[in-house]
Amino acid sequence: MKTDRNILIAFILNISFSLLEIIGGFITNSISILSGAVHDLADAASIGISYFLEKKSKHRPNYKYTYGYVRYSILAAFITTIILLCGSLLVIYNATNRLFNPIDIDYDGMIIIALIGILFNIIAVHKTKGGHSLNQEAVNLHLLQDVLSWIVVLIGSILIKFTKINYIDSIMSFIISIYIIIHALKHLKIVLDLFLEKTPDNINIRKIKKELLENKNIVSINHIHIWSMDGYNNYATLHAIINNDEVEKIEEYIKEYLKKENISHTTIEIERKKYGKSLFYKRNK
Repeated sequence: MKTDRNILIAFILNISFSLLEIIGGFITNSISILSGAVHDLADAASIGISYFLEKKSKHRPNYKYTYGYVRYSILAAFITTIILLCGSLLVIYNATNRLFNPIDIDYDGMIIIALIGILFNIIAVHKTKGGHSLNQEAVNLHLLQDVLSWIVVLIGSILIKFTKINYIDSIMSFIISIYIIIHALKHLKIVLDLFLEKTPDNINIRKIKKELLENKNIVSINHIHIWSMDGYNNYATLHAIINNDEVEKIEEYIKEYLKKENISHTTIEIERKKYGKSLFYKRNK
């Protein structure tokens, strides 16, 4: 499919350029080029995982993975984010040493690599733009950040060329690495929230209970649990007590209401209170 192919093209571009960056970073003695290489290697890993998951996600759930394979993407995101954080901290450490032990930098080489970096990432952004996949949208956003990072490197290398102030390279490394760390930590929090099955930020359980109880046929809503498997698809289970026999009608009402609240999968347990003893009715959607 087109989405798979576009992500694969972006992966090939990113991994190829990452190898070029590593070589160029050592040739030019630029720590900012090497910091970009660390970032792009992590990006390449993310894109590679995204490509794999794009194909894997099409597999149907089975008895071992009843929710499907979506949580693999979260695990992959966690691993990639940790690698990105460790790599950025290593770059900061080396940039600090470079501040106290400056060396000559090939600023002309830096300018050439920065221009190539901008070109490669613009092509990759174009290839992943406008896709019909959440994976592809995430990859596209990440590549846009890469374009901005290489613009910073280009500006810095031009400044070094005209001012001969080599420690600008280390300062750029700090800026790029801190920028990466801030975004990686935000991403890590999202991943951990998903693993801990926190209620999604766009879901208000109090509001849902209040509005469901506005239906005169619903006596109470209990044991409501809402979580997300992948940050996009939300799931819910709940127990409702009703005061009549219209189980199917009320179950459909609750299901349609939850769909409007961005909850795609529901397990509803309904108790008909009018009978002297509990009578449960379970439905899965």
